[in-house]
Amino acid sequence: MIRFSNISLIRGTKVLLEGADAVLNPGDRIGLIGANGSGKSSLFAVLRGELHTDKGDAEFPPQWRVAHVAQETPALDRPAVEYAIDGDTTLRKLEAQLAVAEEANDGEAMGEIYAQLADADAYTVRPRAEQLLVGLGFKHDELENSVSSFSGGWRMRLNLAQALMCPSDLLLLDEPTNHLDLDAILWVEEWLKRYAGTLLVVSHDRDFLDGVVNVILHIDQKKLKRYGGNYSDFEVQRAQSIILAAGQRAKQERERAHLQSFIDRFKAQATRARQAQSRMKMLAKMEDLAPLHVTAPFSFEFREPLRAPNPLLVLEDADVGYGSKTVLSGINFSLQSEQRYGLLGINGAGKSTLIKTIAGELQPTKGTALFNKGLAIGYFAQHQVEMLRDDQSPAWHLQRIAPNVREQELRNFLGGFNFPGDMATGSIAHFSGGEKARLALALIVWTRPNLLLLDEPTNHLDLETREALTVALAQFEGTLVLVSHDRHLLRATTDQFLIVADGRLQPFDGDLEDYRDWLLKSKSEKPAAKTVPSAPALKAAAPKPSSSTRKNLEARLKRLEDLIARLQTRKAEIEARLADPAIYQGASKAALEAALLDQAHVGKELIQLEGEWLEKQAELE
Repeated sequence: MIRFSNISLIRGTKVLLEGADAVLNPGDRIGLIGANGSGKSSLFAVLRGELHTDKGDAEFPPQWRVAHVAQETPALDRPAVEYAIDGDTTLRKLEAQLAVAEEANDGEAMGEIYAQLADADAYTVRPRAEQLLVGLGFKHDELENSVSSFSGGWRMRLNLAQALMCPSDLLLLDEPTNHLDLDAILWVEEWLKRYAGTLLVVSHDRDFLDGVVNVILHIDQKKLKRYGGNYSDFEVQRAQSIILAAGQRAKQERERAHLQSFIDRFKAQATRARQAQSRMKMLAKMEDLAPLHVTAPFSFEFREPLRAPNPLLVLEDADVGYGSKTVLSGINFSLQSEQRYGLLGINGAGKSTLIKTIAGELQPTKGTALFNKGLAIGYFAQHQVEMLRDDQSPAWHLQRIAPNVREQELRNFLGGFNFPGDMATGSIAHFSGGEKARLALALIVWTRPNLLLLDEPTNHLDLETREALTVALAQFEGTLVLVSHDRHLLRATTDQFLIVADGRLQPFDGDLEDYRDWLLKSKSEKPAAKTVPSAPALKAAAPKPSSSTRKNLEARLKRLEDLIARLQTRKAEIEARLADPAIYQGASKAALEAALLDQAHVGKELIQLEGEWLEKQAELE
């Protein structure tokens, strides 16, 4: 096991951990979370033996093999597949020993080494490495390309491949999804589910954490606290502990009421489309987690757009691309007011090209693009972040787009984005990538857009900022087109999906589980067999229910509706008890704990039953 005993960690003058304890069991898959700068990377360095604790001990079995992702990639001429295999250091040592034995014609040594090579799966290592690289997004014809021929992001994928190729008892992954697209993230997630050792992962992708980990280790107030379950379980447990520990009920109720008003308004408009139902469930979950929103570092809202023209824009028989290179062709697409699209597709398929065309940064190479005069675009992409002036302040950037607004009003606005005091007026040269992304978002919010185009907005954002963005986007009353590898963000904020594939733009009438299933299936097939079906094609294979099956489905749906109605009544009763101030008095602690447990249990049952209702309804339709 891994045991942290009374450890303290100090970097410079900053105390990261002080008298912290935790025990992690062999085979645990642990998500290490905490605010930026809380000590996550330093704790990893301790486990790698690169940093020593200032006090206390961090111990794990000395015979454990530790694997981690290197942060630097030398510009080697070595083929990518060989570089990945280099991660298996034991195998490479055996190969070097075999070469020495063969040169010395030492038959006995060669026999022993061949036996060890067989034990090390040397004879399957190349196909395993190729499968790993293809899963991470490399094409088959790229596997022999030199490491130096790849860009920085793809070299980081090669480093990840090395870590996954390394036989290990403890695997340390620090933000493994940062340089991956959704396709590669889903593949890595499946790989990690099969990993037999102990996994410790730092990630700001909550769906990734939910899919991979069964323990959360939270760094909070310089201590380590262990929670059983995945990230969503951690949120529920922490929300309950906040209610118990803090007398903030009135503030929590205001937050709950604010979210509830939006949920009710959305429900009145929503259809039974799977994405609309999915978003409704996510919004309901946000309502239940109101205590966490209250204690989060900051939150913000997109102000209501000044205008809502319809349609916002129309692309007719449009080809889009760069110069003579066409990336997507034959696009017929219109954006209506309040539509919310998630854009799917593998890396390089053309998602960013389409976004740039909608933003007006690229003109169609063929066909027409018609933009409504009342269109107000808020466009976020990485190059927008890179265009920020390092020698200027957040206030200077905001004043450029609001020259006639009083400085105090601008500073108040920036304070709402966690840029208080001197931080608002000082240079952004030392800002982290997340802080710069937050500033770029603040500039967009100020302009009150009616169309938001967001291309990977969560890169560099920590969990708290991602959640603030999710809540804000869920309540945004304009039109949204979102590209993101963050499934939680996609699920909570979009109603429909479009897929960019094979040079075309198509509607995708499925959900993220459909997309995930197709991706995993396609990666297991030969490259020649990979064609991207539309969602209707995915669904078409399902047979129509017989009359007896239909009756059974209708009966089950009626039963589910009765159960859901009863649970909703029970939930309302529990919430009425929790709204009574008397239950928060010291003498009522047992009653409060019981009510909170009932609330969590009923909420979980409702989610399961509503999920089954949606599945049965889809089968019936």
